[in-house]
Amino acid sequence: MHHNLLTRLLALFLFCIGPVAVAQEAVQAGAGTTASVAADGNYRLGVADKVRIIVFNEPSLSGEFAVGDNGTLSLPLIGDVKASGRTAREVVGDVEARLADGYLREPRVSLDVLTYRPFWILGEVSKPGEYASSSGLTVMNAVARAEGFTYRANKRKVFIKRSGESQEQAVKLTPDLQVYPGDTVRIGERYF
Repeated sequence: MHHNLLTRLLALFLFCIGPVAVAQEAVQAGAGTTASVAADGNYRLGVADKVRIIVFNEPSLSGEFAVGDNGTLSLPLIGDVKASGRTAREVVGDVEARLADGYLREPRVSLDVLTYRPFWILGEVSKPGEYASSSGLTVMNAVARAEGFTYRANKRKVFIKRSGESQEQAVKLTPDLQVYPGDTVRIGERYF
């Protein structure tokens, strides 16, 4: 009976400590630098994106932050960090470098995008306007959010102005045509 109780306690201890030990080994091996942003690690942050930054073992430095109008994240201890136009991996590298410069030994930081900046849909849709963006959003999903095409809509091509570009481009409308945060989508009118 004593042996059975001891075995159960040992199993419980290993169950509880196992994930912690694995996480610590991953951080020590350098796996702490993560930038889990949507399915696309090339996503570039922009004004109004909301992110969660976790500095491992430093809860007072972790939290949720929004990219401000000046394109930066205002973080505790290190101040403003340029974020707009940069990937999560680039921002994480900058934050780690600044924390390592006199604040923390071997800081490990992760960054997750919580909410993306909005996109806009205009033209021949029932409810044009600003809508919340999401990962994997297509033009057809965007049209559905705007309550569908009007009867005059051109369903063969769409005009898209990507975030950061000055001109819109006419693009053939396909089911997998992506809309990214900050894009402006215009559904034109058909003439026949």
